[in-house]
Amino acid sequence: MEPDETPDTWMSNGRADAERTGRREFLAGLGTGLLAAAGTRLEGKPSGQGGPLADPDWTYCIFSKHLQWLDYRELGVAVSQLGFDGIDLTVRPTGHVLPEKVRTDLPGAVSAVAESGVTVPTITTAITRPDGPATREILETASGLGIPFYRLGYYRYPEEKEISETLAEIRKSLTGLADLNRRFRICGDYQNHAGASHFGAALWDLREALEGLPRRWLGCQFDIRHATVEGGLAWPTNFKALAGRIHTVVVKDFRWKETLDGWKVENCPLGEGMVPVGPFLALLLKSGFAGPISLHCEYSLGGAERGRRRLTMDRDRVLESIGKDLATLKRLVGEVAASVG
Repeated sequence: MEPDETPDTWMSNGRADAERTGRREFLAGLGTGLLAAAGTRLEGKPSGQGGPLADPDWTYCIFSKHLQWLDYRELGVAVSQLGFDGIDLTVRPTGHVLPEKVRTDLPGAVSAVAESGVTVPTITTAITRPDGPATREILETASGLGIPFYRLGYYRYPEEKEISETLAEIRKSLTGLADLNRRFRICGDYQNHAGASHFGAALWDLREALEGLPRRWLGCQFDIRHATVEGGLAWPTNFKALAGRIHTVVVKDFRWKETLDGWKVENCPLGEGMVPVGPFLALLLKSGFAGPISLHCEYSLGGAERGRRRLTMDRDRVLESIGKDLATLKRLVGEVAASVG
């Protein structure tokens, strides 16, 4: 799901003093109570085991779309307290960083979250063309800050065009972006996203479009939720087909729900749905993957799931839910690492 709001003025100009005071008090209260309840500090141990694990050296990131109700400094504090290593930062229209302000705001965001010991190993953009609005500014600024990866925007199949024609156009854009990525020394990854008109949903088309392009500068952000929606049993084959190009991954969950309008996808907390997270992590571990993992929480979170800046749910509950998802992810990683090791 895409963000559906324009940024509020507080992100750049600040809100009223009273509201800011409330936010500071809220962050100050994050502390041990909430985190203990969420169970996010696992120290690399699965539940029920006391010994250390050979935990893979993965960077656990939160997709910042879910925390766009926090400014940069508050974002760093919350993410650190929850137990994440980094942030998959939105740098796109309605994102944490607006493309037209990337030269000033992205360095400010990276610096602010770094105060809490949090890194930004990847950003999510709307970039689809080398000559697109702010494309060069975003890539140059991100690369200059040492950010190694960015996620591209989406391509779609127009009904009025042949698939081969659309693929040729996409291939041309990707070729230009690969050259630009090489110039700025930053790698672009395309997320496989479920949907009838989404390029990359079937995954074969993404593999075909990337064929022959430099893997160092262009690849895939593999989303196991979307891969499961589109290929419930075939996802391991799809993963293997793109494994050499997977630089970053997304983890989230869903289940099918019967409605009056038929069966539909319903997002849910990690571990409560149909995504084979454990088998996926085992395959990921065996593949030698070493990049950042971006945790997405797309289920109902008072608007946080949609990138809103004003929530209809208590903030503590939002963070607790995100923390529980991270706890589940770390527990599963620990169990898989122990069994594989």
